[in-house]
Amino acid sequence: MKNNKVLITGGAGFIGSNYVEYILKNSEDEIFVLDKLTYAGNLKNLEAVSLKITFIKGDICDAELVQELFTEHQFQKVVHFAAESHVDNSISGPSEFIQTNIVGTFNLLQSAYKTWMNGPNDLKEEFRNARFLHISTDEVYGTLGETGLFTEETSYAPNSPYSASKASSDFIVRSYFHTYGMPVVTTNCSNNYGPNQHKEKLIPTIIRKAITGEPIPIYGDGKNVRDWLFVMDHCSGIYLALENGKLGETYNIGGRNERENLYIANVICELLDEMLPRNTSYKEQITFVKDRPGHDFRYAIDASKIEDELGWKAKENFETGIQKTIAWYLQNRDRL
Repeated sequence: MKNNKVLITGGAGFIGSNYVEYILKNSEDEIFVLDKLTYAGNLKNLEAVSLKITFIKGDICDAELVQELFTEHQFQKVVHFAAESHVDNSISGPSEFIQTNIVGTFNLLQSAYKTWMNGPNDLKEEFRNARFLHISTDEVYGTLGETGLFTEETSYAPNSPYSASKASSDFIVRSYFHTYGMPVVTTNCSNNYGPNQHKEKLIPTIIRKAITGEPIPIYGDGKNVRDWLFVMDHCSGIYLALENGKLGETYNIGGRNERENLYIANVICELLDEMLPRNTSYKEQITFVKDRPGHDFRYAIDASKIEDELGWKAKENFETGIQKTIAWYLQNRDRL
């Protein structure tokens, strides 16, 4: 018998599809995936589990649809991945980011509120174990210098339309806890990588450009630093936060794997030299291109809270995770 009905928004995307796979292995919950199937969503990501889930093509910006789904299915839990997330796209076309990340999140919260609660601070008995988990990003905190880490207490200072829209959605989620007593939890993660990531992102782009013999573009001097988190490690953290996290709290999930972008490119090229050898090194294709506007210098997360309070720990370091990632893309070249 199924335990709960869980709505996973954006479940055909990169992190969402990996989470669907993770939760099917670790629970008996009945899974519903809501995804608009924009360029970032791909049903191929769900092929292996398609018979085990209910897929609904739809837009979280469609408030009427969202309410109909809550009314029909009476979801007990929501794991909210659906978001516009590409920084460059937010610079050239910010409107979609405002709609999806802010208005879409509001629609989900409002439908959950109407379904789960009689009124402020009054959960219906049948929804006493309901949970709304909101997936966010470390980019809401802005940028770091050469030292320091983002914690859950770091002030928000978003620097792109993307991160500003995610920061706005975080605040809306927070307000539903403090105003209405909604059972919400938020997670802010560092840069994810792994299977199913869209080809536009940094690591798939490096792999694709390398194996097609094109210039591998690296912004600026390649010294920008990110904290890298293997996607399945992220999924395990999300699941712990959903099941055991304290309501109203935020948990930062990071891999403790700070790496410069140029280092990332070099490591991928070195591994490709071994895994797909040719006469010359792939490193010869690395090319520096004009930096993007407002490019944050460094992100790094202190994951102590989720490690100490919920017992989470990343299993992969960057060097083990990237090997698995490259191997997956070489076996799934149509995804590049």
